[in-house]
Order: sequence, then structure tokens, then C-alpha cells
Amino acid sequence: MLIGSHVSMAGGLLGAAREAAGYGADTFMIYTGAPQNTVRKPVDRLKIPEGLAFMAENGLSDIVVHAPYIINLASPKPDTFHLAVSFLRKEIERTRAVGSGYLVLHPGSFTDRDAEFGLNRIIEGLNAALTDDEPPIICLETMAGKGSELGRTFAELWAIINGAERGGRLGVCFDTCHAHDAGYDVAGDFDGVMAEFDAVVGLERLKVFHLNGSLNPRGARKDRHANLGAGPDNPKGTDKLGKEAVWRAARSRYAEGRPLILETPWPTADRNYYKEEIAYLRGDDPAARIDTVSD
Repeated sequence: MLIGSHVSMAGGLLGAAREAAGYGADTFMIYTGAPQNTVRKPVDRLKIPEGLAFMAENGLSDIVVHAPYIINLASPKPDTFHLAVSFLRKEIERTRAVGSGYLVLHPGSFTDRDAEFGLNRIIEGLNAALTDDEPPIICLETMAGKGSELGRTFAELWAIINGAERGGRLGVCFDTCHAHDAGYDVAGDFDGVMAEFDAVVGLERLKVFHLNGSLNPRGARKDRHANLGAGPDNPKGTDKLGKEAVWRAARSRYAEGRPLILETPWPTADRNYYKEEIAYLRGDDPAARIDTVSD
């Protein structure tokens, strides 16, 4: 089981790796800079050699990079679209520089157009951004379907992969919260969901998992992450997906050998939520309490 969480890059790759090790993780996910803007430290200031050495010494591998939210390849606005293409190219270079083979990307939102326009626009953007160089694999994320965002169905993901000139460089990141919010029965029939994914996209395209609870009922299309199994006393709200559903996904054959990344919130500063949730998912009891791990 390769399991970890989102960690900070404030201290470069070395700081990120140290934080992940403190959670008992063996992988992790980073943004190479703030996800809301284009400000980026030069690669030579990211402490990459030191981070890679620490990772090797502490059993950390298969790390994941998440592309910034400002990349919207589906945008009808020329300036937004061209920024998305050029910045995606830069993020690909930075992902390769930190030694990651996976760059997770939100496909995009078509805003005031329609889904057909948005899908074609994403394909156009990927054709412009991708070359034959590898890695990383661009992992299109399953989305909740809020507003006009695409990637809310397996069919939409396949349309992008199948339409792109370099579809071999594209994979999928399966987010348990997003799929649940989009209407897939992650809690009640995970095997059935994965069978549908295999039939539409193909399990060979499944590269990364995001493991998150959801504050919403199935099909709400809202995308609000919850702590695993959180009850009404949790400051961020109750988990409507359920910790056991996420445990089953993490322990399933579909997750074997793939990086599993927690993006759950930290409602309070006095508890190490990632450490607790990682320990829970590694445990053999899906009904176990999560708040029993000491710092």
C-alpha cells in the first residue's frame, strides 16, 4: 500500500518529504507552488537533491504533483486558455524536475459554453501542451460536476483521452469524494463502479487515487471533502460517504501499487489528522476508531 497525503512545499521537496515521513506515509502529493496563482520558486531553490536523498533513506516513493487550479483548458476565453496551455507546460517540467511520474489535472470548466465545446477545447489544449517526452503521466481527475466542470463522468474522461493526439500520456486520478458527489455508488457498489470505469476508460489508465470523505449526499455535485468517518461533532461537518467505503477502496485490488493520497481537511490544529487517517487505512479493521493515534 502506497499511502500518503497532500503536504506543503514551503520547505521545498526536503520539507515536504520530512512532513510526509512524520505522518507515517510512504508517498505524498505536492503543489510546486500556490495552486491559485502563477508565482513559482525557481526549480534550483526547491531542495530537490536533498529531498530525493531523504526519500530514498526513508522509503518514500511514487510522489504525485497536483497542477494548480488556475489551469482551465476548457475556457472559451483566449487569454485564459493560452495561459492554461503555457502554464501546464511549465508544471510538466517542474513535475519532471522533482522526480514525479504523475501530474494530476482538473480537466476544466466550459463556463458559458457547453460540454461539447469544453471537451474539444481540453483536447486542443492537451495537444498544444504535450510532447512525446515522458514522464509525467497527466492524470485527469474525476470531478464532482459542480457548475460547468468536466470530468464528471467516465465517458467525459474517455472522450478527452481518446481524442488527444498523445492519449498514451494521459491517465486518471480517481477521487472518492468527487465520484460520490458526481453520483457514482462508491459506498454501496465500489466493484460495480470500477467495472464501469474499466469498460469505459480501462483500468490500465487508473494511476492515482485521492481518498476523501464527502460532506454531501451521493449525487450532490458540490465537491466538499470530509474527514474519514467524521460525525456531527466535527467542525467541518459529517462524512456522508463513510470511512468504511474509503477503507474498502484503499484495500481493494484496484488500489494495489498506485499512490493513495488523502486530501481531507484539518478542522483543528491540535490533532494530526493525516497521521490518524493513514494509520486507520493501513489497519485491518474498517470499523476501528480513527482518533486513537498519538502524535
